[in-house]
Parts: sequence; structure tokens; C-alpha cells
Amino acid sequence: MSVLSRPEFHDEAKAFEHVESILWPNGPVCPKCGSVDRHYALKGVRTKPSKKNPNGVERHGLYKCSACRSQFTVRMGTIFEESHLPLTKWLQAIHIMCASKKGISAHQMHRILECTYEAAWFLCHRIRLAMASGELPPMGGGGSTVEVDETYVGRMKGAPVTRGGSHKNSVVTLVERGGNARSFHVDTARMGNVMPIVRANIAKESALMTDESGIYRRASQDFASHEFVTHSKDEYVRGNVHTNTVEGFFSIFKRGMKGVYQHCSEHHLHRYLAEFDFRYSNRVALGVDDGTRAFIALKGVAGKRLTYRRPA
Repeated sequence: MSVLSRPEFHDEAKAFEHVESILWPNGPVCPKCGSVDRHYALKGVRTKPSKKNPNGVERHGLYKCSACRSQFTVRMGTIFEESHLPLTKWLQAIHIMCASKKGISAHQMHRILECTYEAAWFLCHRIRLAMASGELPPMGGGGSTVEVDETYVGRMKGAPVTRGGSHKNSVVTLVERGGNARSFHVDTARMGNVMPIVRANIAKESALMTDESGIYRRASQDFASHEFVTHSKDEYVRGNVHTNTVEGFFSIFKRGMKGVYQHCSEHHLHRYLAEFDFRYSNRVALGVDDGTRAFIALKGVAGKRLTYRRPA
């Protein structure tokens, strides 16, 4: 059987039960008043009749709060709120995005889910929002090594094409060896933009590895150690000193951006970075399989809303 044969991917009632078990492990919670024990399920309630559904559509997972008298479902206060797509399709999309190492285009998603391209594009961006944890504890620590490097992708809006990549979007990524990745979109890759990010996101007890870029020439005073390789002299590995881990991350990221997404505006780059960071930080090498990765992403849907009026 296929993974996508599981009940929650095809049965709307099972989909609601699945999401409730993750977001409400101790039972339903009213999103309006926070009540946890003063509610009851509403069974058999249907939406208003329409041309497409003359008898209406059953409203699964509907509850009513006895305290504030409001009706609610597990969708409220999440990326699913006010979406017209069935929850089954949302769960399919989350699993597919989490299982696709280099991402999946909105065009491919709209063909798989049989929805409009616009709905698929917005759905993917909402899932990327769920993938962004928002938690920024310091990376590394005593005995840990963190690699930092910059890369350039796409093209800044209105910027003329020049040699050296100044017309491209600058990305700085921090990767802890054997751990997580954390990426940032910066205006330009220079010391004043990059080093504050490095200092704020890496524990001072860490060993820092970079290339010979002048951006990091003062980094040794902020960390336990700072070593670098000189790419301009064809030096890529010197014992334990290298930036191959972060460059491996960039390899996956660029293959996805060029081969799958093909184009990304600067406006939305931060969300694509969150997607690739999420999959890298929850990879098989760390004991996280596709199902667990989708479970982690689903836990991140709560408290996050993204509307068409605020797609940034």
C-alpha cells in the first residue's frame, strides 16, 4: 500500500481526528475563550446548499463552547482557517512537501490535488510558514562546529545584471555539523550584515569554520576558535577544517530553486529558505523519516495565519 492510502488522506472525518490528536492532545480547546472542558460536539451540521452541493457539505469536527457560545473546529487559529480545501488535501500536501527533498512546484501540486494553481501556490506558502519554527536558540556549543557561508540566488528586482553577482539575492546559511541549518536573506553579504547574524545565532563556545572571506576576519574574538580554508588557492579541506557541510546544503537548495521552483521573487525568498532549512534540520541522518517530518510540520500550523492581503 502507498503511504497516501492512510485514512486521514481520504476520509475528512479521519483527517479531523488526526489533526485534533496532534494539536489537541488533551482534548478540544476553545480558540475564543480558552475553555478546555466546557464544549460539546455538533453532529450532522451541514453547510448551506449550493449549486455544486445541493444538500450542503457535512461540517466535520465542529464543536460548540458552553462558556462563550461560539462554534469552532481545529482549523481555527491555524494555517487551515478559512480555506475551502478539504483537510484531507491539506494533509496530502504537507506530506508531499515534507517528503520532497528539493521541493515540489505549485504547478505540480495543483495537478496532484486537482485544485487551481492559485490555491496550490498559496497552500504551499502557508505550509512553508508552518515549517518556520521561529525559535532561534544558539547553535553549537562546547565541542560543536558550525560552518558559515554565503551564496547568491535569483535576481533582485530591477537590478541590472553585472559580473560578480551583485544583482542577485544574498543568502547566509549557518550549519551545525551533525545538526540544524539556519538561513537568512540579507541585503548584501558584507560584515555589517552578516556578523550580527553569526554572533546572535551561534554559541560563543563553538568552533567556527568559514572560507577566507574578509567578512569573518574578526570572528576569532567572538568564538572558541575560527579557522578557514582558502578557496582562492584551491584549498578545500585541511584536516577537520572545511565548509563542505554548508556547501552541501547550498547544493540541495540551488538544485531545488533552479530545477523545481525555477523562479523566486525576493519578496518570498525567506519562506523558501525556511522550507529547505526545515527539511535539512529534520533529515533521515538525524533519525527523522517522512512521516515524522510531516508530523513536526503539522505541529507548527497552530497560531499562524497567512492571508492573501499579507502574503509576505
